[in-house]
Amino acid sequence: MSSFELFTDGACSGNPGPGGWAFVLRGPGIAGDMEVSGGDPETTNNRMELLAVIRGLEAVPGQSAVRVVSDSEYVVKGLREWLDGWKARGWRTAAKKPVKNEDLWRQLDALRATHRLAPEWIRGHNEHPENTRCDALAVAAIERMRRGRG
Repeated sequence: MSSFELFTDGACSGNPGPGGWAFVLRGPGIAGDMEVSGGDPETTNNRMELLAVIRGLEAVPGQSAVRVVSDSEYVVKGLREWLDGWKARGWRTAAKKPVKNEDLWRQLDALRATHRLAPEWIRGHNEHPENTRCDALAVAAIERMRRGRG
């Protein structure tokens, strides 16, 4: 099983508002770092954080071990602590409310079935080079959205 490192970040200008996501992927068969970003004209920060991880995992070939590094406690806690419980309760929280962003969590859950994930939280905006790069890419994606070049 191949091993990869996936660094992700999401950003939003207003919440909701125009948003951007980005990932940096590193591993076998990738020359240097793969950097990809995108955006949405009307979204939330949490959706962008989730989409960054989803798009990054979609870029990982085959079945692989993936260290997922994110500054989003929502994403990391979701993967480590909440996701299995939500599924067991029919996509309801412990308070019996519908899970927010269920569509994206379902996509992430499907990818989790393919890859062995090791989610890791890091403090954002704390001079972590890959997090800083992902943040810059996500913010640039927002600017592209504002200029109409998605």
